[in-house]
Parts: sequence; C-alpha cells; structure tokens
Amino acid sequence: MTAQARLIEAYEQSRWPGRAPSLPDLLTYLMDQHDLSRADLAPLLGTPSRVSEVMTGKRELSMSMVRKLRDRFQISADLLISPLRRRGIAA
Repeated sequence: MTAQARLIEAYEQSRWPGRAPSLPDLLTYLMDQHDLSRADLAPLLGTPSRVSEVMTGKRELSMSMVRKLRDRFQISADLLISPLRRRGIAA
C-alpha cells in the first residue's frame, strides 16, 4: 500500500469510523434480504408485541432470541448482542 493510500485510509477512518448497525436496522435489513415481515419474526422473538418492542429499540434480545436469530439468518451472535451486554454491563 502506498503512503498516499495509507493517509487516505487513516483520514477516512478518523472522519467516518465504521460502526455496527443498530439492532432494528440490522433486523430490517435481514427481513428485507429474506423477504420477511414483522409477523415472520414472531416465532423467533416470541410475540408480535415483542417484535414491535425490539424493532423500536425498547427491548434488547434475550439469549434465546439471539440463538434463534443467529440460526435462522446464519449470522454471528456478536451482531445481535449489544456492546454493553458483551462487556458484562447491564443496559
């Protein structure tokens, strides 16, 4: 990598740091990619009202929900667990 490319990369990282998507954004993306509706998430998350709470950011996922979503969408559980919870800090 050239010095110029390294400078550009460093500038971009400082200006626009990458960050994980919010849980509602991630679930919306997955639903779109798999042609699913909120109703289709109810078996994975419990009830339609629980789906609504998760999609509006009012509720975090339980570990049971994380496992079900991980298995259904074949994604890393790290994407579904909040950073505070991963560090052992209750949110």
